Amino acid sequence: MPQGTRDRLRERFLDTKGHWVPEGPKGKAPTGELPRRPYVRSDERAIGYVPYEKGELPDPLPATLVAFYLPQFHTIPENDEWWGKGFTEWRNVTRALPQFEGHYQPKLPGDLGFYDLRNVEVMHEQARLAREYGISAFCFYFYWFGGKTLLETPLRNWLNDKTIDLKFCLCWANEKWTRTWDGRGDEILIDQKHSPEDDIAFIEYVADYMRDPRYLRVDGKPMLVVYRPGLFPDMKATAARWRAWCMDNGIGAVELAYVQSFDASDPSTFGFDAAIEFPPLGQSHAADVAQAQLINEHFAGRILDFREMASAFERTASSSGSRVYPGVNPGWDNEARRPGKGLSFLHATPLRYERWLRRSIAKSDQTPQKMGHVFINAWNEWAEGATLEPDLMHGHAYLRATRRALGGIGPFVDPSRSTRIVLHVWYLDALNDIVEELVDWEDRPPLLITCPLDLAGRVAIHMQKAALPHELVVVPNRGRDILPFLQLASRLAQEGVAVVLKLHTKKSPHLTNGAAWRKELVQTLVRAGSAAMAEFERDPTLGLIAPAAHFLHLDTYMGSNAAKVRALASQLGLLDAVTDKTFFASGSMFWVRLDAIRPLLESSLRPSDFETEAGQLDGTLAHAVERLFAACVDASGYRIAPAGAAELANRIRYPYARAD
Repeated sequence: MPQGTRDRLRERFLDTKGHWVPEGPKGKAPTGELPRRPYVRSDERAIGYVPYEKGELPDPLPATLVAFYLPQFHTIPENDEWWGKGFTEWRNVTRALPQFEGHYQPKLPGDLGFYDLRNVEVMHEQARLAREYGISAFCFYFYWFGGKTLLETPLRNWLNDKTIDLKFCLCWANEKWTRTWDGRGDEILIDQKHSPEDDIAFIEYVADYMRDPRYLRVDGKPMLVVYRPGLFPDMKATAARWRAWCMDNGIGAVELAYVQSFDASDPSTFGFDAAIEFPPLGQSHAADVAQAQLINEHFAGRILDFREMASAFERTASSSGSRVYPGVNPGWDNEARRPGKGLSFLHATPLRYERWLRRSIAKSDQTPQKMGHVFINAWNEWAEGATLEPDLMHGHAYLRATRRALGGIGPFVDPSRSTRIVLHVWYLDALNDIVEELVDWEDRPPLLITCPLDLAGRVAIHMQKAALPHELVVVPNRGRDILPFLQLASRLAQEGVAVVLKLHTKKSPHLTNGAAWRKELVQTLVRAGSAAMAEFERDPTLGLIAPAAHFLHLDTYMGSNAAKVRALASQLGLLDAVTDKTFFASGSMFWVRLDAIRPLLESSLRPSDFETEAGQLDGTLAHAVERLFAACVDASGYRIAPAGAAELANRIRYPYARAD
């Protein structure tokens, strides 16, 4: 069956089944105990939060990045009537709730706040932010219904304010509006009126925009995008009318492109020049909710894997002669629009988005047409979880990833700052042993110390007496040494630091040999320090070095951590990496390349995920993270190496922990 026929049959089915949404398999409902953490607030910064930062972009840019832009964030009389007085998309956004463990909802705006797009200063700020991070243009959704426009105020403000310095184009979102938010079903709020007369009225109206010198052009031709060409009675005839009108009225030749949301035909089928990939639409994805730990036992949505979706789009290649602009997206979760029935893509991180975007930029320049444009879905689709704008959890992480994908850099990257020591202090009486090892190290990297507030003064005095230069970072007493390390490692990675030696004042007072455990770990790692740094510099595939005598098999030394390890591995996308042969570095001291633990540094874990300190010996999230460092390194494609004496590694019995 030809692709065009399949597209038409699919659209006809969806048009008559507006309230039908495929339900995923039911996940595992919580039993017996409360969810892993209390749900206290939704505006907490996650590990990996990135603040605004100035940076540099390459000149010229390797590609023109165009981000889809939703103008729904202001009130209009029609929405007041249909959805209630004062409705904007923000109402959908703020009503969302997490449906399963690790579900980031609600997604709330960061620096730009809950803006009103009738305020043109908001659009000035959006344009500035987009430009600084490498976005060259916005593609505004445009709503036209037989001569009536909706949500056009922001676009008119943009058109009339010539000081907004960013290119733009229009995408006619030519669906009817229905109660289901997706142009489907027969409960119609406002319908389309496609006709030859409407074709001319439309192109005549949008010509005002296309004449603007900031309007996006491809080879000198203004680009006009259509969301669903398959809804037109005869799209090819409509395209011919538009082209003729533009030639007769001073616009000239135009670049017509359509979004591969519901259609996948060759652009020439519609009389168009090009198509635009529109992830996640355009590919089929297998849902898997079976392993999800549900918060809402009645959740009937679908949970998919962002990594698989990105890979599927990376593998696509247009047929010869067909122009298809690559498309990427930073994530997707439309729970806000479909409460309890949303479609969520897990394991989206800034790094994975950056890699996909980087490859799409390269792909855009490898086509015969050298198109050089990549479309991003989207700049501000907050209710669909697809946003580049800063949010409260990640900050500017996705914008920074965009700049990096273009070859740009942030302000902190400094090759001379490539290695650091991170030491967490809790047991003050154990600090002296570590200091004694560090002071004799001639080429010692800079030292950073984390400790709770009530210890900060005493730690500062101790270090002053030791005459050991350091930076002191005060942290809450939460998450043992693990949470402070992840937070500081995230910051260091942003500053360009490549490798870190992780130490802490381990004492294990419940053990008679706890001090010996610490000394063995610290001595092994510090005394191998110069050789370790040289090996990391020599071998870019080296991810982690830990004492050989302290590599333990996870299945043998799981303790009471099995449930948390599995839940965390699922959240990080590491389930496949956790097997019977998985091992971990006992004592959580090691040398590590920060890029090798990016899944942890971009995990969306928040401080409140970690239990309140109560002297727990096992079974906390910190213990689970400890057991997944090596698995994370391995899954990231890096090598793990031992350090220290082989005879210790060959001990018959590990003296510092009891096997299960």
